Amino acid sequence: MEHRPAGETTPKGHETVDANVHSLVWWGLAVFVLLAAGMIISAIVFHYFVTHQSLGPPASPFENVRALPPRPVLQVTPARDLHQYLDQQNAVLNSYGWVDQKAGVVRIPIDRAMDLLLQKGLPVRAGAQGKQGEKPRGAK
Repeated sequence: MEHRPAGETTPKGHETVDANVHSLVWWGLAVFVLLAAGMIISAIVFHYFVTHQSLGPPASPFENVRALPPRPVLQVTPARDLHQYLDQQNAVLNSYGWVDQKAGVVRIPIDRAMDLLLQKGLPVRAGAQGKQGEKPRGAK
């Protein structure tokens, strides 16, 4: 590079220094060789894996499909189904019936059970008394 005195500007015009064509050609060849080597190595590795590792039969697109739950799949009328369920539960809670007939266990309506509980009181363990000899709540 030329040394110019301070204050002198560069003349306008074309670039006077050409690019080094020799190094650009070598650089292009090196890139081409690297790409070709990469493709050849990839082809060799691919061929190795194809011949040495069998993958079995081709997979079906339907092979990994999620199994559907048992019927019914959809709840078509959820509001009506909820009302039917609640009516069924209320019928059980407000009716008499056997829970275990062999053991003699019956089911009674909730209102009747609360009335019986008020009449008889809550069951209390023997010797379980409140403060200073008071009877437990619910005992008569």
